Amino acid sequence: MSPRRSYDQYCSAARALDVVGDRWTLLIVRELLAGPRRYTDLHADLPGVSTDVLASRLKDMERDGLTTRRRLPPPGAAYVYELTPRGSALLPVLQSLGAWGEAELGERRPTDAVRAHWFALPLLRALEGAGLVEVRLDEGRFHLHVGAGGGAVYGDGPAPGEPDALLSLDTTTCTAISRGELTLADAVRAGRVEVTGEGTLAKALRET
Repeated sequence: MSPRRSYDQYCSAARALDVVGDRWTLLIVRELLAGPRRYTDLHADLPGVSTDVLASRLKDMERDGLTTRRRLPPPGAAYVYELTPRGSALLPVLQSLGAWGEAELGERRPTDAVRAHWFALPLLRALEGAGLVEVRLDEGRFHLHVGAGGGAVYGDGPAPGEPDALLSLDTTTCTAISRGELTLADAVRAGRVEVTGEGTLAKALRET
């Protein structure tokens, strides 16, 4: 485990960066906001990170109280990493950082990796209320726990139950929403997002 480096500044922002300012740390948090993940799953969804760096960051995050590691019962019998309440409290930090970074997205570069669930946080910012939402994109499906008071805020694949709303849209539209060029409400009104379902969230989106 690497020794914690410090800015040695008596400032809360500096202290926070002592903990989460290392490369990859906040992106690991982004992945763990989906709930417990195995090391191999994290490595697959963090293209570009080396195995050594990922292992080191996870150890640092456990030491700093952001994550815990536990062994799944049989037949899984694998170790998973998950966020502690302190780690989960970084959601608004990531949301604010993502909103600030909308202007930096630009056009997707040939070297840019993409995962369907990376659009989860931008869509969470665009949704109000509470409920389960399933999203269908060209790249795949994921689901959102809008207004979740704790636990996972999104997950890969179909919703684990009847969703309050089902959103079907193409990647171009989702990218425009992520870049702040188009609001979700405007995309629904323009017919670029198909909304189905009878939950409160679906009804609210259709009435925008």
